Amino acid sequence: MTPSNRIAVCPGSYDPITRGHLDVISRSAEMFDEVIVGVVNHPVRKGRTLFSVEERIAFIEDATASIGNVRAQAFGTLVVEFARSIGAKAIVKGLRAISDFEYEFEMNQLNRLEAPDIESLYLMASPQYSFLSSSGIKELAIFGGNIDDHVTSLVARRLKEELAR
Repeated sequence: MTPSNRIAVCPGSYDPITRGHLDVISRSAEMFDEVIVGVVNHPVRKGRTLFSVEERIAFIEDATASIGNVRAQAFGTLVVEFARSIGAKAIVKGLRAISDFEYEFEMNQLNRLEAPDIESLYLMASPQYSFLSSSGIKELAIFGGNIDDHVTSLVARRLKEELAR
């Protein structure tokens, strides 16, 4: 990529953001001049979110405050349209397992048809995060499991408050 095209988007629902997400975001921040964490307004694949888009963005801003070239922004379009709108030439996603690969492979092919000028890059999950998912964290929290090592303290506190209802 040329220096003028060093913006990447890391899209997702981030409901909520986990340390696995943060690992991919921080590793992306080392490769790109700017990383926009694209927060899907209303995820189609995952349905209704536990947290509002504003709160999910606040979680990301809190978790990435020490990473100077990362910012969060909501979007409600195709990810390639969002990437174009912010000048990104790359979409960066994390992969944990074969099931992630199968889904992301399909999405990559569709994205390439829509926007052949935008590359998709995949980072393998670091071993200590390969099992983490937002849905798994929510399930742990619902049944009183310890989530403190898997999310930021702000997210842990809010999850416990939200799920206590």
